[in-house]
Amino acid sequence: MTTGDVTAELQRLAEEVQGCTRCDLYRDASHGVPGEGPPDSNILLVGEAPGRNEDRQGRPFVGAAGQFLEQLLALAGLRRSDVYITNVVKHWPNQDNGRYRENRAPEPAEILACRPFLDRQIRLIDPRVIVTLGRFSLATFFPGVRISDVHGQVREHDGRFFFHMYHPAAALHQQSLRDTLMSDMRKLTEFLREPLTEEQPEARVQELDNPADPEQLTLF
Repeated sequence: MTTGDVTAELQRLAEEVQGCTRCDLYRDASHGVPGEGPPDSNILLVGEAPGRNEDRQGRPFVGAAGQFLEQLLALAGLRRSDVYITNVVKHWPNQDNGRYRENRAPEPAEILACRPFLDRQIRLIDPRVIVTLGRFSLATFFPGVRISDVHGQVREHDGRFFFHMYHPAAALHQQSLRDTLMSDMRKLTEFLREPLTEEQPEARVQELDNPADPEQLTLF
């Protein structure tokens, strides 16, 4: 497919997201958040779900976590416009706490309902590396794998490279993770600088065939 064809297909997908009723998230959401970025990007960032700010604007990572993400990208010499950014779930998971609607973790059925959109985005963009941001994103591709065990690592699975990071929002709640995220981004930078070859060093790229026992997932 040409870049123009991919752009048209991604636009069609975005329109489908806006009108999606596969789960109930659309009922309390203002906008679907399909994702954004160049259709031929080598890097696909996959977060967990839109929040309140993303729901208002219909764009991913526009709040405080998005600002930190842009700082992380800058460490790699990248701008937001250089990467494609999306989420596992395309509408805002929220709940009424009695005073206002607040964020909540996406439910398995909601993740499953959105999975076809993510799979199509991966197929269309065909990135060199998929960067998973957060536990839900990691679990979408590697069920049962602990982010604490694999963050900062490049893995090859099903013919694609994956790089795992904590969600940028985690650093807003736990300052110690800020340095971890920055260190992991520098590791991603090193990987991106390497030429794409038939064989990668085993210490840098690991084939994930036997994931660990499942763990209970939380947003961060």
